[in-house]
Amino acid sequence: MRLEIITPDRKIYEGEIKSVRVPGKKGSFQILKDHAPIISTLVQGPVFITDESGKQTDYEITGGVIEVRANNIILLAESVR
Repeated sequence: MRLEIITPDRKIYEGEIKSVRVPGKKGSFQILKDHAPIISTLVQGPVFITDESGKQTDYEITGGVIEVRANNIILLAESVR
């Protein structure tokens, strides 16, 4: 899967991943390969990324929107701390 995390100022992350966990409005949820298409609002909280090598990276976002379609994930964050 390919993930992009973008803020109004810059691209924060771009790469191939195994999974990502995001803070959804109704609770956090994880996206894995072949996830159903979805668009969801996000709230303030952590974003946990596991890349293809198993390395974990996390970011703190203040809110935003995520779109998942055909193993392409775009996370538009208000800001990243």
